[in-house]
Amino acid sequence: MNRVKLKVLGISYSQTQSGAYALILIEENGERRIPIIIGGFEAQAIVIRLENLEPPRPLTHDLFKSFADEFNISLIEVYIYKLEEGVFFSRLVCTNGDKEYSIDSRTSDAVALALRFGCPIYTTEEILEKAGITITTTEGGAGTSDDADKMTDPDSSGFDSFSDEELYKMIDEAVSTEDYEKAAAIRDEIDKRKKRMA
Repeated sequence: MNRVKLKVLGISYSQTQSGAYALILIEENGERRIPIIIGGFEAQAIVIRLENLEPPRPLTHDLFKSFADEFNISLIEVYIYKLEEGVFFSRLVCTNGDKEYSIDSRTSDAVALALRFGCPIYTTEEILEKAGITITTTEGGAGTSDDADKMTDPDSSGFDSFSDEELYKMIDEAVSTEDYEKAAAIRDEIDKRKKRMA
């Protein structure tokens, strides 16, 4: 299976879900981005590491790292291997020097640990094709104010009244303004249409 290396682009605050955040991963040698909705505690654990902050007491992921170091366990890589009904599945690939182990993990925890261990994050080309969002520039700009006027509550599926062309313009605009949650919702509507056509 074709694997693609990712890096953490950042965290953005969710405009529609209280207390939720979007973790943005980007392919290392490309422009496709994967937005993953995560909770506040998980976002804090990732941001603390991204900003090189030192909490007064170890957080759970810091404790995990200290524990692993004490017993000579290394995290080799994080592998996001499956996307099912909007949920990403990940594995921690670890070694104790003699044997390699694969441990199931939530993606938010896996990324928080990858940042602490300094290990790479990978996913499949299939997941990037399915969940990835690419920033593209169209002639005359990405999207129009008319698109915004027609937009309904992002929590609803109010994208079904738009044409495919309008959806692609709107997804470009959402990504360019870093509204990844809206972009993910539009992407889901496009995916639904593709499934209906299949």
